[in-house]
Amino acid sequence: NYRSDVKDRLGIDYASLAAINPRIVLGSISGFGQTGPYAKRPGFDQIAQGMGGLMSVTGLPGQGPVRVGIPVADLTAGLYTALGIMVALLERETTGKGRWVHTSLLEAMVAMMDFQATRWTMKHEVPQQAGNDHPTTVPTGLFHTKDGMINLAGGGDEMWRRIVETLGLTEEAKDPAFATDKSRAANRGRTNALLQKPLLEDTSENWITRLNQAGVPSGPVYAMDQVFADPQVQHLGLEWAVPHPLLGEVKLVRSPMNLEGVAPARRPTPERGEHTAEVLAEFGIGPEQLAKLRAAGAV
Repeated sequence: NYRSDVKDRLGIDYASLAAINPRIVLGSISGFGQTGPYAKRPGFDQIAQGMGGLMSVTGLPGQGPVRVGIPVADLTAGLYTALGIMVALLERETTGKGRWVHTSLLEAMVAMMDFQATRWTMKHEVPQQAGNDHPTTVPTGLFHTKDGMINLAGGGDEMWRRIVETLGLTEEAKDPAFATDKSRAANRGRTNALLQKPLLEDTSENWITRLNQAGVPSGPVYAMDQVFADPQVQHLGLEWAVPHPLLGEVKLVRSPMNLEGVAPARRPTPERGEHTAEVLAEFGIGPEQLAKLRAAGAV
């Protein structure tokens, strides 16, 4: 969480590094950008969530701003930077030169607002909180069943037809209020209420099965223990056992990226300095030089 000017004071800014090695690719993440009126401010995920608009659209209508449950600005800023670094490395194969890649928590957060942001930039429409409903697509949201709750997503006329048939609402759906996407959006409350009544007559498991068989996206709402008990999550092996030299076997979450034919590494986060010798060896520093550096307290 260094401020943007710290690298300059430490002498590890891009200009200084590129003067030593023009092929270097430097990735930087700041709170608010490398320049501008907030460039030297400290940044933190929740600050970016608030300034990027995410908190304003999260939560129930009228509830007031709500923080989401993960550090989404932190995570996405890292992902955007990693993608930028890969582009710069690919470009270097052609140009022979590196590049400075940078983003910020604020830039990442605004980018992640996606269609909610462009509702403002294109139409000057200020998005509001919609709770568990989709902001623009109806019906898409959280519904109660006989024994719990399910998520159901059904935008578009064809999906609506499937929902109506599965829930046995053919006659009720003839009401003009439910005739089109536009009319259903204008009558969101009535549309949701129409679906809610039959959904209360059967269990979540049965409705999820029937809806998915009809081609309607639907699924359960899990707590974290239920997530890892789900058969699909178990099939995908998302709980990832890793041997740790101090802690024994620890169970982490594996990377979601699947490179066919390449198994994810089963190794823990390295201890501080664990790979110093290996890294320096890549730059031609052998055991004797390394010993001198260690004796001098340089590494």
